Amino acid sequence: MTHHSRAAVFRALHQGPTILVVPNAWDAVSARLFGTAGFACVGTTSAGIAWSLGYPDGQKIPRDEMIAAIARIAHATSLPVTADIEAGYGVSPESVAEMVRLAIAAGAVGVNIEDATGDGGDSQLFEISLQRERLAAAREAADAGVGRAAGAVVNARTDVFWLAVGPEHTRLARCLDRLDVFRDAGADCVFVPRVQSPDLIAAIVKRAGLPLNVLASATGPDVGALQVLGVARVSVGSGIAREAAAAVQRAAHMLSRGNFDELLAGAIGYAEMDALFTKPNTR
Repeated sequence: MTHHSRAAVFRALHQGPTILVVPNAWDAVSARLFGTAGFACVGTTSAGIAWSLGYPDGQKIPRDEMIAAIARIAHATSLPVTADIEAGYGVSPESVAEMVRLAIAAGAVGVNIEDATGDGGDSQLFEISLQRERLAAAREAADAGVGRAAGAVVNARTDVFWLAVGPEHTRLARCLDRLDVFRDAGADCVFVPRVQSPDLIAAIVKRAGLPLNVLASATGPDVGALQVLGVARVSVGSGIAREAAAAVQRAAHMLSRGNFDELLAGAIGYAEMDALFTKPNTR
């Protein structure tokens, strides 16, 4: 498929009839394994990529290293890839547009863009008029990046609930006000992580006017319940990367106790792992 046709496939996946479940990869192996599991697309996890390369999350990894990781993931799979580019690696609309262009050039056909400043305190979120400009710039770059209009999917994230901005009773209104602006700026999809209440999710779906993406949670609704509520897309974020880290931690404890049989009994076979990369990528 061409870059544009892959973008069109990814865009169509947001329209149902079933909820789009996005697994988030942090390297080539995880991307290939998600492909063999039958998923329709792959997302990247900025946190998982940063941790795998020795950085904390939150745009602490250099931009070029993040782009290189996105490129490795996109090259490893024939599936559409959507890239978590955090808050765009810069404040200005021009910085965001450049990051979108770089992500698309690396092979992505979608991007997630956050509205969190990373500053904390009273400036946890970008001022709404600036965020409108940032998303409008991202929209223009996303369309140009795949060669024609309605190109890469722009998933606009608000961290109102993630960062617990303001008193609890004000968060839904704050969130909805921001989503209105995101829609007007040209977003294709809106992402509201850490919202779990079915009533709140239903209210956001009703008002958003765009497909809603939520973050999977062990304590929130499952996939079936989210689909009933009208959610279009669910991501796991850093969840699988953290589960993989837990597996390494468990294996390390087994090895320290000398339990070779327990350690290796459930491992993927060497030949199966090698076959992930000796078989041709049909991208």
